[in-house]
Amino acid sequence: MLGAIMFCSKLLMEGLPNIHLLGVLIMAYTLVYRWKALFPIYVYVFLELLEGAGVWWVPNLYIWAVLWGVTMLLPKSMPKWLAPIVYCVVCGLHGLAYGTLFAPWQALAWHMSFKATLAWIAAGFPFDLTQCIGNLCLGVLIIPLATLLRRLDKKAGT
Repeated sequence: MLGAIMFCSKLLMEGLPNIHLLGVLIMAYTLVYRWKALFPIYVYVFLELLEGAGVWWVPNLYIWAVLWGVTMLLPKSMPKWLAPIVYCVVCGLHGLAYGTLFAPWQALAWHMSFKATLAWIAAGFPFDLTQCIGNLCLGVLIIPLATLLRRLDKKAGT
């Protein structure tokens, strides 16, 4: 269900350029469910195949795992005042790095030289910057969403 929520949230926000809740949801799921957060992440990734398989799809197998991994490495007991800042910054930096993370696959798929790959990253930078700003702003939802998920889990007795 959590993976389907990710997919639906992406579809609902497709009209906004590179602005989505995926980073927020991945970080919240990871804070609450830790390694089990990989399940909804990959449900989402495979649901994306409903939109068609293409060379653009393959990087999703690793790009979202990078955000999961960085979130897993964050200290569990961060001061309450610091956690929202760190989570927003991490989410934003992942958005900024998206094109760079995508680039190795792009280079392999299209047989691009290192110079062409750097040019591709530079050309996509405005889109990555937009994603960074969107992730930074939407990152304020990470802690409230994680809190809600914990409460729901407690109510469900899981």
